[in-house]
Amino acid sequence: MAKIDEEALAEAYNRALALEKAGDIDAAVTAYQEVLAIDPDDHGGASVRIAALGRGEAPPKAPDAYVETLFDQHADAFEDILVEQLGYTVPMMVRQRLQALNLGPFKRLLDLGCGTGLTGGTLRDMVDDMTGIDISEKMVEIAHEKDLYETLYVAELEDYLEDNDDEGFDLVTATDVLPYLGALEPLFFGTAENIADGGIFVFSSETRPEEVMAGRPFMVGPHQRFVHAEAYVRERLTATGFELVEITDINVRMQDGEPSPGHLVVAKKTSN
Repeated sequence: MAKIDEEALAEAYNRALALEKAGDIDAAVTAYQEVLAIDPDDHGGASVRIAALGRGEAPPKAPDAYVETLFDQHADAFEDILVEQLGYTVPMMVRQRLQALNLGPFKRLLDLGCGTGLTGGTLRDMVDDMTGIDISEKMVEIAHEKDLYETLYVAELEDYLEDNDDEGFDLVTATDVLPYLGALEPLFFGTAENIADGGIFVFSSETRPEEVMAGRPFMVGPHQRFVHAEAYVRERLTATGFELVEITDINVRMQDGEPSPGHLVVAKKTSN
């Protein structure tokens, strides 16, 4: 990999942020494009920021280098930020919905984007064997220290789902994963390939009102997070061999004092 000029990158990125803050969108987009030229792997998520400014197509997902960098940087303070500051309770909602629907106990869980193990921790007593996977090595290290999972991998989710040939899981969770993905086909299809017939797939997504989505299946919302139309989520699930069990309107987290509307989705793998 070519060496990145870190100084030029930092200068361009800071200039882009300042222009964005000042409301000069055209100049900010140009500056973010300069950032991408210096760092094509996009560790800073410039492509996502351009889309959040309403310019250019939303990328199919947040760049791997960006997600990895973001979570590696925040790993140590992650739980404090997410739970204490942003009021994130999705893992507990997952547990409540599974119990309310009389689902479980489960033999094998695959926790996609396991992070520091928040979801694994809330489901531990409902599952015999837990596998966690995350792109951030530092997050996985923290999860490992908690001794929650039988197996942990550092990997990009779609690569793992494509390459894994272990026996099927009967529960797959993806909490706070969809905000880093645009197109859902690879995740849903990969999950379908790794889940046993009748297995349960639970995930959270963020959304925006229909008038904001304006017919788009997904877009980059404020805070550089992908939001998905409910109709798109439903349609992709059906197309990849899942039956919707329930979709619940939730507040995913607080951001700048405002709730982030979203969905908690429980789906079941139909037999082939």
